[in-house]
Amino acid sequence: MAYRNLEISNRGAVRTITVNRPDKLNALNRDTLNELTLAFAQAAQDDAVRAVVLAGAGEKAFVAGADIAEMNGYTPVQAQGFSRTGQRLMSSIERLGKPVVARIQGFALGGGMELAMACHLRVASEKAKFGQPEINLGLIPGFGGTQRLLRLAGRGAALELCLMGAPINAQRAYELGIVTRVVAPETLDDAVNALADQLAAAAPLAAAGILDAVLQGGETSIDQGLEFETQGFALAFSTEDMREGTTAFLEKRKAEFKGR
Repeated sequence: MAYRNLEISNRGAVRTITVNRPDKLNALNRDTLNELTLAFAQAAQDDAVRAVVLAGAGEKAFVAGADIAEMNGYTPVQAQGFSRTGQRLMSSIERLGKPVVARIQGFALGGGMELAMACHLRVASEKAKFGQPEINLGLIPGFGGTQRLLRLAGRGAALELCLMGAPINAQRAYELGIVTRVVAPETLDDAVNALADQLAAAAPLAAAGILDAVLQGGETSIDQGLEFETQGFALAFSTEDMREGTTAFLEKRKAEFKGR
C-alpha cells in the first residue's frame, strides 16, 4: 500500500521502514504512528522479511519527537489516547518476533528516543543526539520512555535524562547502554546493512526464541525466566533450523580439525 509518511524498501530479506517527514524532523503525529503500526504488522506477517531497519529521512533527525503542534490542542482524554497509540506501536516493535535495528543519524528526542529504544539494536552516528526533553514542555514521556530507559540504562540514568531534559551525545548513550554501536557518519549505512544482513541470515525461529526469552522472560523472576528459556531451548530441537545449523557446525568443526 501507499503511505503518506513512510517509505518502505526491501533489500533481500531486510525491510527498511523510513519515517519520511524531513520538513518536520520526522516528528510523530497520530497518522505516522498509525502508519508505522501497520507497516510493522505487515513486516511481521511477511515470511520473506527476516530483519527490519527503522530509519528517519534526511540528515538532521532519526525522529525528533512527537508532533508538538498536533499535541498542543489535545484534551487530557485525547492525550491519553495518543499515549496509548504510541505505546502500542512501541510494544509491537519490541514484540515483533524479528530483529529490528534502529539507524540513528541525528536527533532522537522524546518520542524518537522512545521509538529507538523499542528497537532491539541501535546503531548511531557520532553526530546523533538523544534525550527525553518532555519536562521542558511540562510533560512526562508518554510512549514508554520512563520504562524502557529504566530497563536499558538503570534508574539513575532514567531519572537524570527525564528530570534534566538535556540531550546527550552518542558516546554517552553508548556508555549508558542505550546505543549498541557508535560509528562515523560516513560508515553508518555500511554498519547498519552489515548488522541487518547478519541478523537476516540467522535461524529465524532461534532469533524469535532469543527475543522472547530476553524481552518476556527478562520481565519475570529469575526462576520463571530460566523456565521460559528451557522451554524455548527444548522447542528449538523440533525445528529444521536446529538440525541444519548443528549439521553445518559439525561439518565445519570436522574440516578445521583435518586442517591441523
